[in-house]
Amino acid sequence: MNKAEELVDARITPAGRLDVLSKYEVNKLLDKSQGGLYNVFRNCCLAVLNCGNHMDDGKELLERYESFEIRVVQQQRGIKLAVNKAPASAFVDGKIIRGINEHLFAVLRDVVYISDEITDNPHYDINTSDGVTNAVFHILRNANILRPMTNPRLVVCWGGHSISRQEYDYSKEVGYQLGLRGLDICTGCGPGAMKGPMKGATIGHAKQRIAMGQYLGITEPGIIAAESPNPIVNDLVIMPDIEKRLEAFVRTGHAIVVFPGGVGTAEEILFILGLLLHPDNNDLPYPVILTGPKDSADYFKGIDAFIGATLGNSAQQRYQIIIDDPVLVAREAVAGIEKVKQFRKDLSDAYYFNWVLKIEHEFQRPFTPTHDNMRHLELHKNQEVHLLAAHLRRAFSGIVSGNVKDEGIRSIEEHGLFEIRGEKSITDALDGLLASFVAQQRMKLPTKEYKPCYRIIK
Repeated sequence: MNKAEELVDARITPAGRLDVLSKYEVNKLLDKSQGGLYNVFRNCCLAVLNCGNHMDDGKELLERYESFEIRVVQQQRGIKLAVNKAPASAFVDGKIIRGINEHLFAVLRDVVYISDEITDNPHYDINTSDGVTNAVFHILRNANILRPMTNPRLVVCWGGHSISRQEYDYSKEVGYQLGLRGLDICTGCGPGAMKGPMKGATIGHAKQRIAMGQYLGITEPGIIAAESPNPIVNDLVIMPDIEKRLEAFVRTGHAIVVFPGGVGTAEEILFILGLLLHPDNNDLPYPVILTGPKDSADYFKGIDAFIGATLGNSAQQRYQIIIDDPVLVAREAVAGIEKVKQFRKDLSDAYYFNWVLKIEHEFQRPFTPTHDNMRHLELHKNQEVHLLAAHLRRAFSGIVSGNVKDEGIRSIEEHGLFEIRGEKSITDALDGLLASFVAQQRMKLPTKEYKPCYRIIK
C-alpha cells in the first residue's frame, strides 16, 4: 500500500459548523437500511476525505475504501465524528486538515437538513416549480452562503475536471483577473477548471487585501465521489440532486464563465441556455462567457456548432466566446454584472438570489438515467426550443452518470450501453460532439482508455 493509500482512524471535533444533533437525527444517520441516511452520509464524507487524490470514478473510490466507516458520537457537550480507515491524505501529523474538517461538517449539516426540513416536510411541494425553488433557497440559506447587503459579485465558473495543463493555467489566470476586480467565485468544487479559477482568485483577492472572498462549491451526492471538493472551497453546499444543484448555480450567480470541459460542462451550458431561451426570460440580463486558451479554440467551435445545429441562432446569441484573453473576460463579466445589478434594482429583486429567473418544472424534475429513460428522450425539433434544450441536457446528464457515478457505472456493467435515439440532425450533431470529447480526452481523466457508456442509434 503506497503512502496515498494509508488509512487513519480518528475522532473529529466540529470546527464551528454544527455541533448539536437530536437523538432522532443521529439514529437516522446511523441507519444502514435502504431508507436510512448512512450510505449517503458515508459516501459524501469519504469523497471529502479523499481530497487531493486524483480520481474521477465514484465506483472505484467506494471500492478502494470499502472498509471505511464513519459514525456520529453523541456526547453531553455536543457531537464528534469517529472515522475508521479514512484516507491519510486528509490528515497532517495525525490531525485533520481544518478545511476538510469544515467540509465534513458541511456534509453533515446538509444531509440532516435536507432529510428533516425538505424531504420529510409537507410544506415543500417539490412537484411544483415554486416549491422546488423554495427548497433550493432554504438549503442555501441554512448553509449560510447567501450574502445579503452586498453588491452582485459572484461569478459561476463551469468547466471540466479532465483538462490540459494549459487550460488549467488559463482558468487560474481568469480567476486571478476576476479576483483583482473584487469578484467572488462559485464552481462545482472539484479539480481542474473548478479549482483553477478559485486558486487564481485567492491571489487577486490577496493583492487587493480582500479578506472575505467567497469560494463557493456546490455539489450533490451522486457526483461528489468523482469530484471531491478542492481545498480552496470555503463554503460547501450539498444539494439533493443534479437539478437542484444547477438551479442553485443560476439562482446565486450573477455571471457565468465556462471553461473547456466534457459532457458535464455541456450539460451545464444546455441548462442555462434552456432557461434563457424561455420567453419569460427574454429581457433578463445574464452574462454567459465561453473562454479558453488558443489551443481550446476548436473545442468552442464544436460547442458553438452543436448549439447552432440543435437550438439555433437564438441560443447562440445568449453567450459570447472569448479566446485567450483573461483580462477581457474579467472586464466583460464586470460589465455584465453591472447590468444585472441595475435590472434587479429596477425590479426590487434580491442581489443574493435570483427570484425573477423563470425556471419551468421540466428543468427541475429529477432525471434518473435508466436505460429506458435514456432510450426515450425526446430529441426532436417539433417542440419549443427551450424544451429541446431540457431533453438534450438529460442526455448529457445520463452520460455523466455512466462515466463517473457509482450507480451509473454499475448500471452500464449490468445492462450494457445507454442507447440514445432521436431526430437524425440532432443525433448526428450529438455523435460528432461526443466523438470530439473522446478524441480530446475530455470524458475522463486520461489515465485509462475511455470506454463509452452510450450508443447513438442513427
